[in-house]
Amino acid sequence: MTDQDEHGKTLGVILAGGLSRRMEGPEKSLMTLDGKPLISRAYERLKVQIGEIIINANGDGTRFEFMGKPVQADTVEGFAGPLAGVLAGMIWAKANRQDCQRVISIPADTPFFPTDLVERFEAELRGLPEEEQDQAICLAYSDGNRHPVFGSWPIALAEELENFLVKENERKVMLFVQRFTLIKVDFPMHIANDETLDPFFNINTQADLKRAEQIIETNPL
Repeated sequence: MTDQDEHGKTLGVILAGGLSRRMEGPEKSLMTLDGKPLISRAYERLKVQIGEIIINANGDGTRFEFMGKPVQADTVEGFAGPLAGVLAGMIWAKANRQDCQRVISIPADTPFFPTDLVERFEAELRGLPEEEQDQAICLAYSDGNRHPVFGSWPIALAEELENFLVKENERKVMLFVQRFTLIKVDFPMHIANDETLDPFFNINTQADLKRAEQIIETNPL
């Protein structure tokens, strides 16, 4: 199987449906970093890794028209967290790309995530017997920390995920993940100019946004 074949069976989903409670002013994914919306930065970093990308966002989807990508809202009510966005991606793929086998989830607020994220996930999955891959979830780790919003999710788990969110009314990512095979994919810290940076640094506050501006000025990420 070629990389192109693998990427054709994988859908990227940028999660932009959060409430951005800790930010002041505009919606977080639309806030600018070095003159560019955060969601645009996430898209540009992912598009070189994967063939097709959609946006998961709630409310009026026209605010993302400038992206030129499909917008899929949560199918679970009440801002049910990142798993609802993963499920939304699965549902979109089943309706529009029947050959799609996995969803790669990334948040819109992490501008420096690894450029080999998808490649590393796929490499780990290739190490499993094919019959086990439909029960395997990859999650990103760095420096001993888990980043569960960065994941590779088999679409075969869509029904189980919907039951988890709707019938069980659960929201916790790891509570769902622990029911299946978890593949921990560890990514190295980024070291430049005598500074160590986590590639999964995410922006939650205005202070984080200022820090990201400083990182761009001093580090080739």
